[in-house]
Amino acid sequence: MQFLLFDVSFVKHSDALHRLGLRLWNYETKVEEIETIISRIETGELQLEEVFEQFGAAVKSLRECESFLQQRQQQVDLMIETLQDSEQ
Repeated sequence: MQFLLFDVSFVKHSDALHRLGLRLWNYETKVEEIETIISRIETGELQLEEVFEQFGAAVKSLRECESFLQQRQQQVDLMIETLQDSEQ
């Protein structure tokens, strides 16, 4: 899974993004959503069908987070490699 990054410099306010139906992806927000889902499943407040739906949503979010972290790790590795090359 890859994330589409685009220049949103033309958008001055977050409500403009909302009006356009766009939401910025945020790692911390996704982690909070996953934690909320886990908590709701553990408390037993969901019907069985909702448990499966929420579990599926949590798995999807976990995959997005994993992909995000892998991309960031690649960026860090590249920066380290560039710094090491410049020191030689």
